[in-house]
Parts: sequence; C-alpha cells; structure tokens
Amino acid sequence: MGESIVTEVVSASMAGAFSASVLYPLEVLKTKMQVESKATSSSESSESSESSPKSESEESNESDISLEVIEQSNQDKKSMTMVQYAKDMYAKDGITPFYAGIETSAFQSATEKALYFFAYTSLKNFHSLLSGNHKMGTTMNLVLGCIAEWAHLPITLPLDCWTTQIQTGDNGNKGPIAILMTMLGEGDGLKGMYKGIQAYTILCLKPSIQYTVFEQVKGILLARKRIAKGAKTRSDERLTASEAFLLGMVARTVATVVVFPYLRAKVMLQSQKDATTATGEKPNIPSMILKMYSSGGLGECFQGIGPELTRGVFSAALMLMCKEKISFAVNKALASSK
Repeated sequence: MGESIVTEVVSASMAGAFSASVLYPLEVLKTKMQVESKATSSSESSESSESSPKSESEESNESDISLEVIEQSNQDKKSMTMVQYAKDMYAKDGITPFYAGIETSAFQSATEKALYFFAYTSLKNFHSLLSGNHKMGTTMNLVLGCIAEWAHLPITLPLDCWTTQIQTGDNGNKGPIAILMTMLGEGDGLKGMYKGIQAYTILCLKPSIQYTVFEQVKGILLARKRIAKGAKTRSDERLTASEAFLLGMVARTVATVVVFPYLRAKVMLQSQKDATTATGEKPNIPSMILKMYSSGGLGECFQGIGPELTRGVFSAALMLMCKEKISFAVNKALASSK
C-alpha cells in the first residue's frame, strides 16, 4: 500500500513538471486569451480620460473616437485565432512573454500532481481496506477525486494565483519573487492569494472527471487485453504509450468542456488587482460568470477554450503517458530492491 503511494506521487510529480514545462508557451497563450474581455476597454478608457484638459466638445469627440478605437482593438483581439494571437504577442514583445513564469508553473504542476495523487491514492487504499473491494464505481471515484482536489488547494492555489499574475499582469521588468512580494504587500495580502477559490466548488470536478474517465476506460481496455491474451492475472498490466496518450486527451476534453466557464472566471478574477463592482463590492465567481454571459452570451463564457483545450489536452495526455511509464519503472525498481 505504501509503495503504491510512493509510485503515484513520484511519477505524477515528475510527469506534471515535464508536461507543464514542455507546453508552457501554450499555457501563457490560453491564460492571456481567457482574460481578454470587454472589461479591458473600460480600464483603458478611464486612463485616457485622465489626459490634459480640453474643451467639452473636443473632449467628447476624442472620447468617442478613443472608445471606438479601443473597442475595435479589443474585438479584433477577441476574434483572433490562437495562431494569430501568438503572432501578435511575438511581434510586440518577442519570445520572452511565452516563457515568463515557467519555473513557478513547473513547480506548481509538480506540487499539485504529487499532492493530488498522494491524497487520491491514500483515499483509494483506505476505501479498499474498509470495503474489502479493490474496485470502485464511477460515483466513488468522483467523490474521492473531489476530496483529493480540495486537499492540495491550500498550497497550490497561491502558486496558481502567482503564476497567473506573472503571465497576465503589468509587471514591468520585475522577477517572480518581486511580483510575489508586491502581491503580498498590497490589497488583502495572503488572503488575496486565494482569489477564485469559490470556483473550486465546481472546478474540483475537473481532475476527478478527468481521472475517473481515464481510470474507468483504462480498466475496460486492460480487461479486454487480458481476455485477448487469455490471462487470469493482472501482473505487469499497463497501457501502451499511444493508448495512454489518446485516452488522456479524451479524458481532459470531457473535463474541460464541463467546467470551462468557472475556469475562465477564476483566471479573470486572479488577473485583476483589487477590482470592485459598480456597487463597491469585490467581484466573485458567480458575478464574473453573469457579467460574461450578459456581455456576450455563451460565446463570452467560452472565450479562450480553443487554446485551453489544445494545451490542456496535450498536457494531460503527455502527463498521463509519462506517469504510466514512470510508474511502471518505479514499481519495477521497488520490486527488484526487495
């Protein structure tokens, strides 16, 4: 039982850090595209209103023109494809923005995957011990997955908030540590590092849906392999690299589509600095989703799902493929050391 936990933690953390690093430019791209919204125009227009005083007619005309230009610019950005958006980023700032914060992202991914699988495997082992049954149904898998997701949030959500601010904030030439110190020193301090935690009432389903789909379909595939081989034991059972990769893609796609509006609302909330609504209240996840829907319908709620699916699907597929390989190698090493 202990060896199973060690295997899951080691393989998940290594695979998580590897997949996050390899696909990091896509991570930056999807985050920046998710925060694109009509809200940008309001902040930019307020900045333009602070310029030197002019006559009322001049001010009115220039304000109208400025708002039209800003709105058109934002609409153009929002209608860009992922490739067009990437080209625009590269033309403006070169390659640097695509790798800003890669260290924190790799550390976050490794920590998140290690803690998730530590909690998930421990809960699975405990359930098996109590029930005497090594098989778990879909509902129990989802429940344990949700609990495991909440278990790592106290540590990983501040890392997630930090990474989002590095990727989307106007930070000048500040390094990651300087950005962290700024975040802690302003607004709500440490409490501000937990922006968007309300979203996890739904987002906790994402990994549990993903890994439940993966595990359930994996069990079916391995059972078919045993039947085809006429084998009665489960020794050395594993998916091939291509099977794990494709199954990981399918599992991540299902999970992402289900929870995406909450994911986007969380990213938008984390990217803002001490924003308040018209009534003076701080925005929350439901209000962000309502605002998105009222400004652009379902299309606005799913803004940026293209790069999210691209990055997420390949990340999950790569991570699960690597995890299967590393897990098999670690188990083999542990068995030979006995």
